[in-house]
Amino acid sequence: MEELSESFTIDLRRLTVLRELQRRGSLARTAEALHLTPSAVSQQIAALAREAGVPLTERKGRGVRLTGQARVLLAHADLIAAQLERARADLAAYGAGGRGSVTIGCFSSAILGLLPGALTALRERLPQVRVDVVEAEPPDLFTALDGGEVDVAVAVDFAATPPYADRRYHRVDLCTDVLDIAVPSGHRLADRDRVALRELAAEHWIVGDARSCCGAVARSVCAAAGFTPDIRHAVNDWGALAALVEAGQGVALIPRLVQPLYGHRRIALLTTEGTPPSRNVFAAVRTGAEGDPVLAAVRDQLSASAKESATPAASTRPPASPAAPGTAATPPP
Repeated sequence: MEELSESFTIDLRRLTVLRELQRRGSLARTAEALHLTPSAVSQQIAALAREAGVPLTERKGRGVRLTGQARVLLAHADLIAAQLERARADLAAYGAGGRGSVTIGCFSSAILGLLPGALTALRERLPQVRVDVVEAEPPDLFTALDGGEVDVAVAVDFAATPPYADRRYHRVDLCTDVLDIAVPSGHRLADRDRVALRELAAEHWIVGDARSCCGAVARSVCAAAGFTPDIRHAVNDWGALAALVEAGQGVALIPRLVQPLYGHRRIALLTTEGTPPSRNVFAAVRTGAEGDPVLAAVRDQLSASAKESATPAASTRPPASPAAPGTAATPPP
């Protein structure tokens, strides 16, 4: 590599590619996340290495790994990205923050239970700001946040989410979303207020896809209770999940954020004994962007709506429709 010149400069877009490679761990996954070809990713990294004058990757089997110099550069890349966001926030503040647009990336149950109230309040509070919503989950949600496709990420802490201390993001915890057990109305435990999760170890289960936040959380909750669930149905739509429970196809964990939508279902919602399973819901922006007045208003409204959406533990009884023990009630026509 050539020695660094006094006019040392690097392309910030190529730094973004290097940051994504650090996160994804392979050229193929980086290319998929950035909608590029693996060859294009390699070319971007090679061009950045020439600009920096140091090797950034080295061979590891059939793939590559980052060099020590790459990790030094990435530490500066995080600071550079944060400073650019602060500049953007200062410019927005100069214009009073009354205009513009914001895109919120959010997981499905928060779209159902949290965003409607927040969006209504924001329309009144910032009438000249356009707010768009896209459904997304980590890790793709944070790739979109890094790339500027999303301005605010609303997510749940699980394995695919960046660590709490990740300095690329400024985050605010919104609420603790408790998960209750949903069983058919005729289930043997339907009349109980509280049950131990282990009592359902032999049941058929309905959960989300393993890559989704709720699918991952449900599996980890069952594992913590000492069993591996017998998963018969994997669905990511909460309406479909509740309908399958109602039809007697299994039991499930349903977050309180979406429970108000399913009061008409012939299902019973039971609280688990001891500390109930839950998930932490938070909002994140790129570090440095927290001073943007529009993003600050969105963050504050999300926090306020999260407090209003928090529901107390309640045992929900389904509409009267007695059924034989161990079977589901007949759904309404």
